[in-house]
Amino acid sequence: MHFKWNYQSPTPEEKKAAESLASKMGISVILAQILIKRGITTEPAAKRFFRPQLGDLINPFLMKDMDVAVERLNDAMGRKERIMVYGDYDVDGCTAVALVYKFLQQFYSNIDYYIPDRYEEGYGVSKKGIDFAHETGVKLIIILDCGIKAIEEIAYAKSLGIDFIICDHHVPDEVMPDAVAILNPKREDDSYPFKHLCGCGVGFKFMQGFAKNNGIPFSQLIPLLDFVAVSIAADLVPVTEENRILAYHGLKQINQNPTIGLKAIIDICGLSGRELSMSDIVFKIGPRINASGRMENGKESVDLLIEKDYNLALDKARHINEYNEQRKDIDKQMTEEANQIVARIETQKRHSSIVLYDENWKKGVIGIVASRLTEIYYRPTVVLTRDGDYATGSARSVSGFDVYTAIKNCRDLLLNFGGHTYAAGLTLRWTDVPEFRRRFQKYVEEHIQPRQTEAMLDIDSVIDFKDITRKMHNDLKRFGPFGPSNQKPLFCTIGVYDFGTSKVVGRDQEHIKLELVDSKSNNVMNGIAFGQSASARYIKSKRSFDIAYTIEDNIFKHNDVQLQIEDIRPTEDEQIG
Repeated sequence: MHFKWNYQSPTPEEKKAAESLASKMGISVILAQILIKRGITTEPAAKRFFRPQLGDLINPFLMKDMDVAVERLNDAMGRKERIMVYGDYDVDGCTAVALVYKFLQQFYSNIDYYIPDRYEEGYGVSKKGIDFAHETGVKLIIILDCGIKAIEEIAYAKSLGIDFIICDHHVPDEVMPDAVAILNPKREDDSYPFKHLCGCGVGFKFMQGFAKNNGIPFSQLIPLLDFVAVSIAADLVPVTEENRILAYHGLKQINQNPTIGLKAIIDICGLSGRELSMSDIVFKIGPRINASGRMENGKESVDLLIEKDYNLALDKARHINEYNEQRKDIDKQMTEEANQIVARIETQKRHSSIVLYDENWKKGVIGIVASRLTEIYYRPTVVLTRDGDYATGSARSVSGFDVYTAIKNCRDLLLNFGGHTYAAGLTLRWTDVPEFRRRFQKYVEEHIQPRQTEAMLDIDSVIDFKDITRKMHNDLKRFGPFGPSNQKPLFCTIGVYDFGTSKVVGRDQEHIKLELVDSKSNNVMNGIAFGQSASARYIKSKRSFDIAYTIEDNIFKHNDVQLQIEDIRPTEDEQIG
């Protein structure tokens, strides 16, 4: 992939402000400039950024319906009603169910949990799930990470004497279900100050409100923050404001004292013994929690997350790890098939979006394939498969383009849809797929900006190797946890050379292990460029080149740093700007 590099030089005012902030915070001017670019311009704001405090979490009762939800839960427990905690089958839903169930179970025993079967019941509230609740005497369902559009299903539950409390973060429609309470910061009539909680985050706020109302110390919620951090990372919500506080302390919990189920996954992943980051969750932990819902039933992941016995948890973790291996094989095959279809389409016309469908693709994996195609072709992508007379699918988007609104524009063709800016799900009649593709592509063509279809690297700072010190790297780590809206700072160094020892590595010789010097210092820097072996010949030619990179710990050399190189290009190529 050829990236376009984007860099905005700091203005004289920004430089002056950075010098002042650097002096007050004891950090380099380079890092102070990055803080200012991210809107952190004062010493108090920088201190809050570097040291997020649980005391700064928002009062949960500022969320609309929180008082009603807590009162209904209190009533259910007071009347000894049976309660069901119901959630989606992805990471966000499973962690949310595990968190709410595990917390409430400490105070109340007449409680169960339920995850719908992706293949038998589909997404969200199912009639089968409601019937099961009715048969087992459930009077209150707490639904997490879904439910905001389940108008008919919740009306059916109400006719059976079952109440719903909805905890969701997906965009609501104008008409919402007739639930006792709807906790969703994206409600138009909700003035909650932070709009970007994940489903597990909304569940956490509900438990925070319940604890506050019942005099339960907040400290009893802290051990469950690891679930929230996993959910924030896996659901790719902005890691800013309240999410940053939750992710920061959740990661701390994961690294110091994770719940037994997560500890088993960490051990199965081979991650024990080192400090875990948000990217470890995204690439290692999250996919395994997701795997049972993709391949079989997500309930197995909740069983693991709430397990109290480590040996049993380890057995369950091995089982979902097997699901993950199966998922990877199917994912690889489907992505290859999808790429072949795109290649055929591309010979006819380059569209601003991609809509693919195949009746043999596995429903549980199409979301991953949509993500991969978005990364490869940098266009909004919808991938669909057949389910009887219907097509069901997932959509993913590129930076700055609202794929949910694009899908909503075709709503007269849809039986069901939901999601948010960068990810959505949809169901329609199989016969309507060609018309949906035509209209979706037309909408994208008319609304997407050319810049949004370019693979862009936003450079935070242009530096020399002499600027990379141990202190600078330690200060840089305090910018974490990283994620959307707080990406790991990306640096650029102009005019670097091979030290003479760079080489191609990897099973398929696809990566480059680099030793580099720049033109302004004698510092030799180690680096790794994944999947960029095509640049090896140029690097070995002794000509200069520019690199865009993040600065990482070198896990093989204690107290050393390594550059993770995102892109390489000859120095004489286009200037960044």
